[in-house]
Amino acid sequence: MINSLNPVRSQLAVDYQDIPRPVSMIIVEHDPEPSMIVPRHSHPRAQLAYAVKGMFTLHTQEGAWLVPPNRAVWVPGGIEHEMHARGQPVSNRSLYIQPDASPNLPDECCVIEVSPLMRQLIIEAIDIPLLYDEAGRDGRVMRLILDEICAAPKVPLHVPMPSDARLLRICKALLADPGREGDLEDWARFGALGRRTLTRLFRDETGITFTLWRQQVRLMEAVRRLSLGTAVTTVAMDLGYESPSAFTAMFRRVMGKTPKHYLGRNDLD
Repeated sequence: MINSLNPVRSQLAVDYQDIPRPVSMIIVEHDPEPSMIVPRHSHPRAQLAYAVKGMFTLHTQEGAWLVPPNRAVWVPGGIEHEMHARGQPVSNRSLYIQPDASPNLPDECCVIEVSPLMRQLIIEAIDIPLLYDEAGRDGRVMRLILDEICAAPKVPLHVPMPSDARLLRICKALLADPGREGDLEDWARFGALGRRTLTRLFRDETGITFTLWRQQVRLMEAVRRLSLGTAVTTVAMDLGYESPSAFTAMFRRVMGKTPKHYLGRNDLD
């Protein structure tokens, strides 16, 4: 537990919930072999988890969000969530933020772009004392971080999750193996329900079609694999696209950039 008179950074989120400052930071390093799961939990403060290195997936009852390197996920206070990482070290900087720290903070889970300015501010905040001077320079740095969070564009790396047990079985199977083949009839049989029921119930519970949901899961898996250095051609073929160009066209349509430009990489074919 953090000593309020001589605060030293802890590795436990619970120790950051009552610090009398609007923003506090925890630094966490994970080395998953072959995988890591932070069990389901919640905390009173909102959390901004920034993936400095590696990537992870945030899971809640409502959905799943992929957090690639140099992006961050926002989790409002009180939301139960867990984090998964597979087969690679993860370096995470989490900011814990009082709910009333700014009126324009997001009100739901989302992945956001981390601007170069926000990245530098987070790096600077590593050395800011937990009980920083709110009226001084350190307080201004923290307030500017809040401004950057409020202004950050959201990244469409999210799928909603249904509550129906049959649909959940289908969704969890696809999240575990996004390239798994099968048409609507196959997945309806897998979930032990009819094709028409699958189509209707899936849209009712998630707000999107099953086909669009599966495409989004494959996009998230594509970003994960591309971030690990896998070639575009390999990713496209593994995830069931007819050609690399078809995959790239889908990626550009959803993400607004080609895989190479989105990841800032010149070695992707």
